[in-house]
Amino acid sequence: MTTSNYATERETTEGRVFTVTGGDWDQVVASTDPINDERIVVNMGPQHPSTHGVLRLILELEGETVREARSVVGYLHTGIEKNLEYRNWVQGSTFVTRMDYLAPLFNETAYSLAVEKLLGIEEQITERATTIRVLMMELNRISSHLVWLATTGMELGAISIMLYGFREREYILDIFETITGLRMNHAYVRPGGVAQDVPDAAIAKIRDFLKMMPKKLKEYEDLLSGQPIWTERTKGVAVLDVTGCVALGVTGPVLRSAGLAWDLRKTMPYCGYETYEFDVPTHPDGDVWGRYQVRLAEIRESLKLVEQALDRLKPGPVMVADRKIAWPAQLAIGVDGMGNSLEHVAKIMGQSMESLIHHFKLVTEGFRVPPGQVYVGIESPRGELGVHAVSDGGTRPYRVHYREPSFVNLQALPAMAEGGLIADVIAGGASLDPVMGGCDR
Repeated sequence: MTTSNYATERETTEGRVFTVTGGDWDQVVASTDPINDERIVVNMGPQHPSTHGVLRLILELEGETVREARSVVGYLHTGIEKNLEYRNWVQGSTFVTRMDYLAPLFNETAYSLAVEKLLGIEEQITERATTIRVLMMELNRISSHLVWLATTGMELGAISIMLYGFREREYILDIFETITGLRMNHAYVRPGGVAQDVPDAAIAKIRDFLKMMPKKLKEYEDLLSGQPIWTERTKGVAVLDVTGCVALGVTGPVLRSAGLAWDLRKTMPYCGYETYEFDVPTHPDGDVWGRYQVRLAEIRESLKLVEQALDRLKPGPVMVADRKIAWPAQLAIGVDGMGNSLEHVAKIMGQSMESLIHHFKLVTEGFRVPPGQVYVGIESPRGELGVHAVSDGGTRPYRVHYREPSFVNLQALPAMAEGGLIADVIAGGASLDPVMGGCDR
């Protein structure tokens, strides 16, 4: 840019403020006449709580009534999808797990299913690996819904439920740590299977959790469902009927709370979900109360799925047999939390030159994926989580793009908020359960 052009630009923009979307904030404010129209423009967020982290809302108010609402996203942008193009296919699991950080195992599973479809090895995934994926995803669904319940309760003034929800979530994160070595961002589900087997200690913890959790759900309902303030803040609030959901592409519990039993685990099964017994909860009202009821019911259904998965865990490998694809690390949890098994290290370093070469190539280059493109969708705690993966035949993705439900569902916020009270914006936004790490990936 030349000096003269720069000066001209400074002259034209002096004293003006622009939003991250390119809209001129001065023009937004100037379009209202607070004296004659009695309307004001309020900048809500980005902050915690109330706007779920780094979501920004621009609200035009008439008194306490919302006349216009705009969502502004992008503050948490990480460039994860672009970063995938500079790492090999297996390393991608380490990136995608960080997008929707409340549902990392869903990010990993969707990505792995897409890579496996490109490789054409869907039928080679072992029964134990598939069962473990279902087990981990359903535990993750419960933990995600518990965070929703805890944070939504806090935002609506029910502080006690915040403590209850996070208490049980901690138990699930302890289970994840026992299995993967980490509480979040696991990179556990990988193309070809899972990183390591489920230890017996984790099985015992899960069975204890299955005995404990139904009583805890009863506590949540005793605390909230009959509470007059909770019902006033949720019933008939932020209504979005099934027509609006379908028009806006809304999926997950928000769609099911409007009466449509659309769940990819039933309608487009994957990971053998068609062989499990579970129901798809719905609610007819399409309001915040309905979303609360659906998510509690989904926790109960996930508990049933976890129990069935445990009963199906038969001994066997957890990674495909093809050593050109199978990640060679053979991780085992040790005193340092996680590391290579001593037997594997001894083999590649002292017994087999071929194993050492293979290990080195997989770690540095990864495997090649035939050219092509696929789309795989799974049912995450927030709705349809889809992966569009493109390969040019190399060892790294040409393009990976996620259809992220938090991003899509946020389109519904203006439809839910406009015409309602400013206090109900908080309830409606929370009921969408957006996670901005996924939205702004």
